[in-house]
Amino acid sequence: MYNEQLDMLVTSPLPKDLHNYYKSEDYISHTDSKKSIFDKIYHLVKKYALNKKLKLINSFNLTNKTLLDIGAGTGDFLKVCQQEGWTVNGVEPSSDARNIANSKGISLVEDLKNISHKKYDVITLWHVLEHITNIHDYIRDIKDMLNENGTLIIAVPNYQSYDANYYKEHWAAFDVPRHVWHFSKTSIHKIFKFHQLKVHKILPMKFDSFYVSLLSEKYKTGKMNVIKAFLIGLKSNLKAKAENNYSSLIFIIKKQ
Repeated sequence: MYNEQLDMLVTSPLPKDLHNYYKSEDYISHTDSKKSIFDKIYHLVKKYALNKKLKLINSFNLTNKTLLDIGAGTGDFLKVCQQEGWTVNGVEPSSDARNIANSKGISLVEDLKNISHKKYDVITLWHVLEHITNIHDYIRDIKDMLNENGTLIIAVPNYQSYDANYYKEHWAAFDVPRHVWHFSKTSIHKIFKFHQLKVHKILPMKFDSFYVSLLSEKYKTGKMNVIKAFLIGLKSNLKAKAENNYSSLIFIIKKQ
């Protein structure tokens, strides 16, 4: 369903048993599986992405360096941040993912409500906001936990990217019904403006176009068309340069 006012797509209706769609070995962000070629590619990209994410938050040159990661998965991002001197907390609904994170020395809580009376310099949601059903309540809660000069980092798929338009209903980043919302740059600006939060910068996640195209090829044809997926991912990135419409985008957000 298209929301014209916010320029975004909405998954409707949502299944009543939405939580069951996360109970799958194929949902790789909740496991450390390296069985399939997709798993191995995911972890190669993940390692590169972790370094980029760490470099981004270190660029803020903070003194206290307190970080909350929401949707922390198996804890790898928090682990590298902790090793760099950050004081970290994390939220992850999946008990399996929390157990894996715990084995790495990262203790996560199940729900944002389990963290109270704390303020953070940086709050991150890496490909998480699209999963949140009660999005406005959640943003209000996050805003309350952000220091006055703090930074909110939101990474989401961009349904206006070239690879999304190319693969259409087969685009892997639609990931229905797990993804409730399908954002554009306009929708992120409008939603956060409503909560007196301002987008200060938008950064690309260039590797996402390749991985998403690879998955999309499998969904569309049932085959791993690696070369074609690479070419579509490359074309998506090249076309994205003009209007910054990459497959996934990172939004740097602050209080107004």
